[in-house]
Amino acid sequence: MNVQIQAVHFEADNRLLDHVNRKIEKLSTFHDKIIGVEVYLVLDNIVHNIKDKVAEIKVYVPKHSFFVKHQSKTFEESFDLAFDSMVNRIKRQKQKAVA
Repeated sequence: MNVQIQAVHFEADNRLLDHVNRKIEKLSTFHDKIIGVEVYLVLDNIVHNIKDKVAEIKVYVPKHSFFVKHQSKTFEESFDLAFDSMVNRIKRQKQKAVA
């Protein structure tokens, strides 16, 4: 599984990157044919005082790809919400494929 993590408009610290990597490793328990994962951590609304943290996750599997995006006040919370949504989407897709 090829994992790419990109921080946009800021420099991600090791603690945040470790958190993301630990969670991404768990994806293989929900789908055994994941080709690649792209994670984008974006600091949004830079010109304003409000700095929202956006997490986007793309998961590539054979003949399909999944995309989720969440936004909150911390990167950890945004990523955790996006990760939970991704797990639900993968589970739903696998149930459809079995049925």
